[in-house]
Amino acid sequence: MKPVAIIRFSPTEGPGHLADFLDILGVPWQLIRIDAGDPLPQDTGAFGGIAMMGGPMSVNDPLPWIPPLLGLIRQAVAEDLPLLGHCLGGQLMAKALGGEVTDNTCLEMGWHEVEVVDKAQAAPWFGDLNSFTTFQWHYQTFSIPPGAVQVLRNDYCENQAFALGPHIGFQCHIEMTARMVKTWCASDADEIAASAGTPSVQAVADILDGLDARIEALNDVAEGVYRHWIAGLR
Repeated sequence: MKPVAIIRFSPTEGPGHLADFLDILGVPWQLIRIDAGDPLPQDTGAFGGIAMMGGPMSVNDPLPWIPPLLGLIRQAVAEDLPLLGHCLGGQLMAKALGGEVTDNTCLEMGWHEVEVVDKAQAAPWFGDLNSFTTFQWHYQTFSIPPGAVQVLRNDYCENQAFALGPHIGFQCHIEMTARMVKTWCASDADEIAASAGTPSVQAVADILDGLDARIEALNDVAEGVYRHWIAGLR
């Protein structure tokens, strides 16, 4: 089996539970660290699928690696090579496929519920779920690209995920581990405090309350998504 390429854009926003899941099932993967200067693949031929993680930058920033990555995404879609995007990764997918990435109406940070929509398209990814609580940490949002279908939403951010054949892009973070949550809370504590009283931004104490149980529940949802995704790997 060819390895999954996991593209990382920030050292604190790694593959998280996705890596744990792939390891348990014996699916090989290769980490490509954009934040450490690793080169992007020139084409998709060496990989069974491509997963992209989150990051603090915008897809609209003039960064040299963004145009070639958008091209790689379009190549993958043309070849039906499965793509999986988390937050920034989902935004990159949306932009590459003709969508727009703009500022969201609010910051969204912490544990928030999302609603499953278009049940026929969503069922392979989320089973019988009507809604679930996931982790959020974003400032911008994407539009649903042409040909894709919205599969998740909530009141703070209308477009939380879209599906297109074997590909799925998320605005939310289903890949979280307890360690990642604690790291993000520590590094952005001042920003969270500055947004105190904003319904879409939880206090650090609320984010960490019952963390292990929240992570366990989110891992279960993520594994359903990842299991369907790896079924299409090349």
